Amino acid sequence: MNDAPSVETPLGVALTAEGAEIAVYSAHAAAIDFCLYDAAGEAEIKRLRLTRGDDGVHRGTLAGVGLGARYGLRAEGAFEPLRGDRFDPSKLLADPYAFGFDRPFRLHHSMFAFGEDSGPHAPKAIALAPAAGEPGRLRVPWAETIVYEANLRGLTRLREDVPTEARGTFAGLAHPAMIEHFKRLGVTTIEVMPADAFVDERHLPPLGLSNAWGYNPVVLGAPDPRLAPGGWAEVRAATDALHVAGLEVLLDIVLNHNGESDELGPTLSFRGLDNATYFRLLPDDAGRYVNDTGCGNCLALDRPPVVAMALAALRRWMTLGGFDGFRFDLAVAIGRRDWGFDKQAPLFQALAADPILSQAKMIAEPWDLGPEGYRLGDFPDGWGEWNDRFRDALRTGDPHRRLARHLLARALGRQERQLRRRPRRLHPRRCRRLRPQAQRGQRRREPRRRR
Repeated sequence: MNDAPSVETPLGVALTAEGAEIAVYSAHAAAIDFCLYDAAGEAEIKRLRLTRGDDGVHRGTLAGVGLGARYGLRAEGAFEPLRGDRFDPSKLLADPYAFGFDRPFRLHHSMFAFGEDSGPHAPKAIALAPAAGEPGRLRVPWAETIVYEANLRGLTRLREDVPTEARGTFAGLAHPAMIEHFKRLGVTTIEVMPADAFVDERHLPPLGLSNAWGYNPVVLGAPDPRLAPGGWAEVRAATDALHVAGLEVLLDIVLNHNGESDELGPTLSFRGLDNATYFRLLPDDAGRYVNDTGCGNCLALDRPPVVAMALAALRRWMTLGGFDGFRFDLAVAIGRRDWGFDKQAPLFQALAADPILSQAKMIAEPWDLGPEGYRLGDFPDGWGEWNDRFRDALRTGDPHRRLARHLLARALGRQERQLRRRPRRLHPRRCRRLRPQAQRGQRRREPRRRR
């Protein structure tokens, strides 16, 4: 990974007057092909072999590629899972830097079987050049923040005052009826549940079920077409409308894993492009994945190429989408190194140094399923953290005087660890309890004195 591109290296497909400039990172692929499809995204019409540079970026230019062109990637290399390599040129792969896709991701057996072409069944990336606007920013002071968590698909599904075609989408979120609803509730901040292009977990379709919440992204920085049929323009129109109404907008984002799951999962993007770079693999068994998320894999966010990809996605949601900040799902996983959680992890440092992202409101879900995965109070200064202990104290209540103490400790959140380590403070009248056991015994045997 020493030849990893810098954060500033432009990757993906950039449209020019002549066509497209293409750049794809893979440290281990023998070759990367850019596959251009027809307007329907059904038939491949041209294929270009990219040239690998010393920095691990495969580059090429293709004339005649215009706005809205459909495309995918294929990667050649060794298929040696026990060594961490899972290249299979029969798989059409999603560009990690794609701006959008022409259809939702739906699992097909060809995405699992080695050597079987998945091209006819894989969504095609769309070549786009969306206009950036003013980036979002922290708009509401922490002390005044009241968050409303919104699942786009369920939020407006039964709302008769929202047009049918807008229900379950960003357009529905920002409909005047919904804005009036939010204002009436008195909330200050809308937290939109994950909106990156996602796929069902493999056990759901056989049960006739589907992923309703979206916590299974395939790539980052591309809105799911089910949630934003109008693409980035629809996303931006929604956040602009909420901002006009005085509301702050956050995005619940999943950086900790992707929808390719474990070693039995489908090959959709990262796995086929550079499995050993994008994912954390078990040190003694590179054929299997570290699974601190419980979702099958963990993105290696201590490596420059993966950090750069995450930063690019977050910037898009702020500059193209207008979001004011993020709630990071299973945030301990994004701060892990090989040896454990690090408050100074590369991603945290990069976020603090970025001129756009450093202005965002950041909220951590302070746990994952890995070793020592509960880290309430351990995230960088300036971050908020979802405090489950405060929530539980409020929900369960406490019939004794301890409730006030519990609520104080939970409200302080990040100071909770320090509070637990402080010596117990006793009321002066109870100091006699600190006497040695023998003295306490003698005291009990003495007759009580009248005052």
